[in-house]
Amino acid sequence: MSLVGFSTLYQMADQMSSPIPVVAAGGADRTVLEAMSIAQRRGWISPILVGRVAEIRTLAADLDIDLTDFGLVDSIDPAIDAVAEVRAGRALALMKGQIATPELMRAILQRDSGLRTGRSICQVVLMEIPRDKRRFLLSDTGITIQPSLEQKQDILRSLVDVASVLRSESFADLPRIAVMSATEKSTESMPDTLDAVELARRNREGEISGCVVQGPLSFDLAYAEDAGEKKRIEGEVVGAAEGMLFPNLLSANLTVKAIMYTADCRFGGVLCGTSSPVVFMSRADSTETRLNSLALTVRMVSAANLAVTESPRFC
Repeated sequence: MSLVGFSTLYQMADQMSSPIPVVAAGGADRTVLEAMSIAQRRGWISPILVGRVAEIRTLAADLDIDLTDFGLVDSIDPAIDAVAEVRAGRALALMKGQIATPELMRAILQRDSGLRTGRSICQVVLMEIPRDKRRFLLSDTGITIQPSLEQKQDILRSLVDVASVLRSESFADLPRIAVMSATEKSTESMPDTLDAVELARRNREGEISGCVVQGPLSFDLAYAEDAGEKKRIEGEVVGAAEGMLFPNLLSANLTVKAIMYTADCRFGGVLCGTSSPVVFMSRADSTETRLNSLALTVRMVSAANLAVTESPRFC
């Protein structure tokens, strides 16, 4: 497998020389407190919790979580104040806590005080399925409802950025990205297939670099090598996709949640296209998922800060 999995991400985070400051918007949440407490004890992060401090302290006491080494910011507007912690440099990553997605996104998208970069913002999920020895990225699973061709190109670049950070050192080949659809044939009746053909063309001609793009591909062709053999479809990405770019939010979200709830898998997600990574999972997700997402985010921040010839860069 060319992408490292969560066990390796945990080991990498355990070996960091210093923790990374992470701020949670809406800290009065069990899974947030549990995941950040575990990550803090392991030396991954220096946690900052934003929200009603009295509520946070009460919940932490109920969970027997010691807040001595946590930063606490009392706030009636935790989204705005958590984003402010990142902009001020007191945090290098943001976590979505007990807060509604629209509220957090409004704070992130503020033109003068948010985390916009000019890139399309998307959620990238790392999925690991041990049974099949497969690890791959999926996007956009959480933000852009119906991305345009140019937005898809931005999302594709975010997939490549994350894949590059997660690639095993033994793999020298370029990240393989599948542009997903319900069919492997282009047709005017399915405009997303035409977008897939165009993205693949841009990749072949060097307009999109640093990866190998193939599409349109159905999920079976992107995931399973034997599907390509049966359908007589060839290509570097067939059966070996490290990143899957979906045509819209509906298809991406349904796919990732179907895998989450029916397969033996591990997963975690992060927002890309922001000036700093955002741990962006559902409020229904487990402590383990939040911890996985923190391990992924910590790796991204650590990799960016290790860059020698350029300032820290996030997908």
